[in-house]
Amino acid sequence: MKKYTIIIVLFIGSIVQAQQELKLDLLDALALKTVEVSYEKYISNQSSIGLSVLFNLEKKSSDFRYNEERMLSPFFRHYFSRNGAWNMFGEVFFGLNSGEKELKAETESKEKQYQSYTDGALGLAIGSKYISETGFVVDIYGGLGRNLFSDDSPVVVPRVGINIGYRF
Repeated sequence: MKKYTIIIVLFIGSIVQAQQELKLDLLDALALKTVEVSYEKYISNQSSIGLSVLFNLEKKSSDFRYNEERMLSPFFRHYFSRNGAWNMFGEVFFGLNSGEKELKAETESKEKQYQSYTDGALGLAIGSKYISETGFVVDIYGGLGRNLFSDDSPVVVPRVGINIGYRF
């Protein structure tokens, strides 16, 4: 029984002691009517894992919008610098995305037709993060992924954002 108690205490202690962040993507919210929320947990001084969830609220008739209606993106980040307030990082992500892709018109009908898809994109991103002493966080990143499993989905999946959040 002592072994299990020690293991549980160590596990809970490692979760409580880890630095965590909760962030909202302002760029997507203001420019593209898209909500993206991210959670990030540090697993060491220079590495973190996280999860982003994106919901596209923009109408299909809009001139500029993401193809993806929804995307769930687990990611791994490695930080190259830890000296100052601004830290550079590289990111590997997998974006499980779904949406509707516009079909090419075979007739002269003016009505657009769409086909639903679900796919997974593997990609890379780079960025920089500002961390204040009070826990305020801003990160800026950009990258691209490639859908791997379906011919019905867009080939490229973007991953860009300006996040603000809080570290706890």
